[in-house]
Amino acid sequence: MGRLTARRPVLRIGADGTTRRRPDSLAVEEPLELRVDGRALSVTMRTPGHDVELAHGFLLTEGVIGSAADLATARYCDSVDADGRNTYNVLDVALAPGVEPPDTSVERNFYTTSSCGVCGKASLDAVRLKTRFTPTGGPVAWSVLATLPDRLREAQKVFASTGGLHAAGLFAPDGTPVVVREDVGRHNAVDKVLGHALLAGGVPAADTVLQVSGRASFELVQKAAMAGVPVLAAVSAPSSLAVELADEVGITLVGFLRDGAGNVYSHPERIAV
Repeated sequence: MGRLTARRPVLRIGADGTTRRRPDSLAVEEPLELRVDGRALSVTMRTPGHDVELAHGFLLTEGVIGSAADLATARYCDSVDADGRNTYNVLDVALAPGVEPPDTSVERNFYTTSSCGVCGKASLDAVRLKTRFTPTGGPVAWSVLATLPDRLREAQKVFASTGGLHAAGLFAPDGTPVVVREDVGRHNAVDKVLGHALLAGGVPAADTVLQVSGRASFELVQKAAMAGVPVLAAVSAPSSLAVELADEVGITLVGFLRDGAGNVYSHPERIAV
């Protein structure tokens, strides 16, 4: 696994105009090429670590697989630095016998930035995937939901030293964290969380809350739907298309969840106030 942080010298300028040089910690961003049965499928910029979870989550939320058993193997390959050391930046996964390979709508055979997950899609129709799971779950107490942003932040170990990572966490209805992951890309953080759930037998993810540290985009709602997550909460704003999709697929979408308050944009019947 590559480094999660890097140290670089900076010139610090204070509010009073004073200057000093000091080291600063940065979140590492490196490319990951995902191959399926030896064929390049996607390149994304991510924080190294939990790449197998990332691959499982990505393929789940793109509709390629529906269970951990749909992948036979995952291995790093064909990526070395100038000294011949493995960079762990190319991951090749093999589909299990009988699993259909991904179609061309899933391909992202070009640079994809860490902030944009759907940038390679040919059309809106290509990203309106059909989920195998119906989001199900009982009511979630607002008093619990309101605590999740702080619980997520408390688990962000690398963010504490760099300030440069998104986070996603899957929580039980009582607020217990199931898994928390950080990444420079918000969609990668979600894929890592859902990939972990898939590998642990936790998909469909009924009776869970997916909490994210940033905004709620269309793609994050889509990913939640593909994993059967019933509640998606974000500390920032949702997009109009995210709200539309959440309403359509049966997800309770919460935005601006901060300081004990927030907006419920769809399916408020799951929230117990």
